Amino acid sequence: MGFKKGQSGNPGGRAKMTMADGKTLTDLAREHTPKAVDALVDVLADEKAPHAAKVSAATALLDRGWGRPRQDLGVEMKSDEGIAALLEAARKRAAG
Repeated sequence: MGFKKGQSGNPGGRAKMTMADGKTLTDLAREHTPKAVDALVDVLADEKAPHAAKVSAATALLDRGWGRPRQDLGVEMKSDEGIAALLEAARKRAAG
């Protein structure tokens, strides 16, 4: 059995695994978020915690609170009339 062109073989995505009570792993993890944040804050505040643990806890808290920093991929885009024309021609061929 084949798939139609442009149609996903799994349009609904991966099936969500549910526990007996109907909760997913995501639901369970989100329920424990306050405790997890408290644990990270405890590690950050612990004077005896290794520096690596403190940095890891601080990074996790910052990433979740402010998002991960953008990464520069080192790609420089320059405007070019010739490339723009080629892209437009390719779009027209794909649409037609």
